[in-house]
Amino acid sequence: MERLVAGRERIYLDRFWNEFAGDPKKVDEATRVHYARLYARPGAMHSAFAQFRSIPKDAEDNQKAVAASKLAMPVLAIGGAKSFGANEALVMRAAATNVTELVIPDAGHWLMEEATEPTIDAIQAFVDQAN
Repeated sequence: MERLVAGRERIYLDRFWNEFAGDPKKVDEATRVHYARLYARPGAMHSAFAQFRSIPKDAEDNQKAVAASKLAMPVLAIGGAKSFGANEALVMRAAATNVTELVIPDAGHWLMEEATEPTIDAIQAFVDQAN
């Protein structure tokens, strides 16, 4: 797969930014250039693909860990309304007992790029509350 993408990282990444954003224009050109440059570095796409190849093993490991005991500490599950939304919290409730759910309106998968301030504010409020 890495060879198919080599030299075309920007084209490959644009597809994800465009299809998984609530509003693709919120992932600005400077951000796209920055990440495309990073993913064009030797080994970067291999590592990115390895993360996705590991999902079946991660699921297996997570099932074993949850069977032993669920997380008890506070967990913040944030999803973009135009992406995973409340499903983030649904998934986390399978692994944790103290989940706070937050859905960021008008955002897709790229929360920090699409809704920087609301995302930072939510994380800061969650951390402040936990302390």
